[in-house]
Amino acid sequence: MRKPTVNLKVFADRRRQVGQQIPGAALIVAAHPEHIRNHDVHFPYRQDSNFYYLTAFEEPESVLVLRPGRQPETVMFVRRRDRERETWDGFRYGPEGVEREFGIEKVYPIDEFDKILPTLLREVDGVHYRLGKNPAMDQRVLAGMEATRNMQGRTGKGLLPIMDADELLGEARLIKSEAELADQREACEISAQAHLAAMKFTKPGVTERQVQGVLAYNFLMKGSAREGYNYIVASGDAATTLHYNFNDQPCRNGDLLLIDAGAEYNYYTGDITRTFPVNGKFTDEQARVYEGVLNVQKQIIDFVKPGVVFRELHEMGASLLTDLMLELGFLSGRKDDVIGANKHRKYYPHGIGHWLGMDVHDAGLYMKKGEPRPLEPNMCFTVEPGLYIPADDESVPKNYRGIGVRIEDNVRVTSNGCENMTSTVPKEMADLEKIIGTGWEPTRLG
Repeated sequence: MRKPTVNLKVFADRRRQVGQQIPGAALIVAAHPEHIRNHDVHFPYRQDSNFYYLTAFEEPESVLVLRPGRQPETVMFVRRRDRERETWDGFRYGPEGVEREFGIEKVYPIDEFDKILPTLLREVDGVHYRLGKNPAMDQRVLAGMEATRNMQGRTGKGLLPIMDADELLGEARLIKSEAELADQREACEISAQAHLAAMKFTKPGVTERQVQGVLAYNFLMKGSAREGYNYIVASGDAATTLHYNFNDQPCRNGDLLLIDAGAEYNYYTGDITRTFPVNGKFTDEQARVYEGVLNVQKQIIDFVKPGVVFRELHEMGASLLTDLMLELGFLSGRKDDVIGANKHRKYYPHGIGHWLGMDVHDAGLYMKKGEPRPLEPNMCFTVEPGLYIPADDESVPKNYRGIGVRIEDNVRVTSNGCENMTSTVPKEMADLEKIIGTGWEPTRLG
């Protein structure tokens, strides 16, 4: 019997804390469906973040029903043991194994979900469930709720109200515990060391895919299970495409290379971007754009502290980057008019950052009761200003065309400022020029 490799008390505490938010109601969270292509070719499976957050269980075809104050409070539905399928696809815990190993009070086979769910919902006055993520499961949950209503007979009770579970769990996940912060920092540090290796490896003639290979190797060798999102390894004018994923071109002498990549560790992910010259030396134009973006990022990170409203960071980023665009001659006119007309978005089309945690664009509200929310200690997010000048933009001087720069770090709000969890990756121009192309070799085993 396999043993869970995590501290299950952490997950039991999370279920208890979430349960305190929904007295009298039930929470239903389903696993991600399996990813299957061409009938029997399986993609690597990654559990739904909310489901893992509450259970630590990584098998597909699973459902958690949490009923605070009822008996049993925690119920799960999972796949049965199946020797033949386990021969092909790997070990399954089965209902008995999940009860024994994961601390769940009652576990049923998943094929009994439709029969048992209505009885579990008879004693609750509402259901927290996210519609739209898993259409097949949506139908089963709604059918179970209809069956519950029918079981009430002539009591006059209608269908139970449905509330969005993602909002409930997003708020729980937004403020990180010390256990979560330990995993978040480790994800950031693994990501940082991989970026450092990629810088050392990069030189004219290597391909974007080879750089991606260095990142992936370092992620896995340092304990990451997978990347947190698709690798962006963009050289030359590809760096002006925000979500470039081809990663198949040679890195040419004189070009910049933009790497946006993060490792996942225990379901928490880093999200780092660095931009640097392939040959280890910035041109004058590259340096002006880079230094300007770096200065913007530093000012914003210095501004982070409890009580600051997240929208202020976005507005600050837009203002400072517009100053830079005006200074470099990419735009003209009064700054307020430029921003008011959204002209700055031609070269800066995204926001300054996003929540970070179990998902790279993590859960949690940016607005509460119609108002932008202030930052609180142990919120984690990215700070990622950028400037992107398309290669065919004839309105800027020729030597600036095709330059894309983004610099991204991961911060945690502290009691009076913030902690930069990715500060070990160089970003000062002088530091970058010293390390690029100095050589990297895979770790020798044995």
